[in-house]
Amino acid sequence: MNRAFSPFLKSLLTALIAFSSIAASAADAPAAPAKADPAKGEALYSAGDAARNLTACVSCHGAAGNSTITQNPRLAGQHDAYIMKQLKDFKSGDRSNPIMSPLAKLLTDDDIRNLAAYLNAQAPKPGAAKNAATLALGKQIYRGGIADKNVPACAACHGPTGAGIPAQYPRLAGQHQDYTIAELTNFRATTGANVRNNSAPMKTIAARLSDDEIKAVSDYIAGLK
Repeated sequence: MNRAFSPFLKSLLTALIAFSSIAASAADAPAAPAKADPAKGEALYSAGDAARNLTACVSCHGAAGNSTITQNPRLAGQHDAYIMKQLKDFKSGDRSNPIMSPLAKLLTDDDIRNLAAYLNAQAPKPGAAKNAATLALGKQIYRGGIADKNVPACAACHGPTGAGIPAQYPRLAGQHQDYTIAELTNFRATTGANVRNNSAPMKTIAARLSDDEIKAVSDYIAGLK
């Protein structure tokens, strides 16, 4: 009788061990991230959180992310993955800004996820190029790059209309000239309060651009739709 049940018992023991291993692996697996809540993101964006000394984002970035202050970026319609990365970089110190860095440190992961989802869903208002004299240069840099300086076309990553590629490259279309000029200059810089070190490709590219080229391509980007 023992011999008859021996194979069965062995099979049962093997199954129990396998089940225990699967259960242990499931218990050790990281929990899935919470689903974003755009409504909570809107509340935080519009009103802030006085209990945590979080000021409302709307005061700098405008209603529904359409900033009217040219030094502050338009965030409406920006890819949620990009917004999340930037806020996390401000929080960790990988990106530095005297205003955004301390604010980002007060945000939880849920706050960041919710804000990003809210802004991603907002309709961006169009911008406009302002300098007709540099439009051709800006267009050449954006669409064709600068071959003799080994500057690739911006459109290769950010798309022909500046829509970007979700989770990879940010939307640029309609962004304020002043903001884009400042950020390209910050990528090019090696020191300073706003120096940007959180994108190696952009630091390399910006280092090859002159002030005039930065201004020209920034103005062209503002007019993209």
